Amino acid sequence: QVQLIESGGGLVQAGGSLRLSCTASGRAAETYAMSWFRQTPGKEREFVAAISLTGGRTYLEDSMKERIIISRDITKNTVYLQIDNLKPEDTAVYYCAASIRLRRDSGMDYWGKGTLVTVSS
Repeated sequence: QVQLIESGGGLVQAGGSLRLSCTASGRAAETYAMSWFRQTPGKEREFVAAISLTGGRTYLEDSMKERIIISRDITKNTVYLQIDNLKPEDTAVYYCAASIRLRRDSGMDYWGKGTLVTVSS
């Protein structure tokens, strides 16, 4: 089992920046690719970004790729999602996920409980 704990969400003004963190723990947590998804009420969970085990390969959602950076600190088993120039439509619960292989669909092996990001206009 792998446990994922997100942090860093909160209330931010439009145009601001935020860095979300997700720390993984548990059996072989360091061997998983990591991803971020987000979800708003009434909508399906959508992919935001993913990073490989070593951090050498990333996937970014096309509509956000110029505003987001995903990174990971292997020594801390932590993955980060930096979002710049936040917009009200970025308001969502952001979920961290782990998967054996790098992927961008929702078929992840483990999910965190999410952290709420609210962007005010």
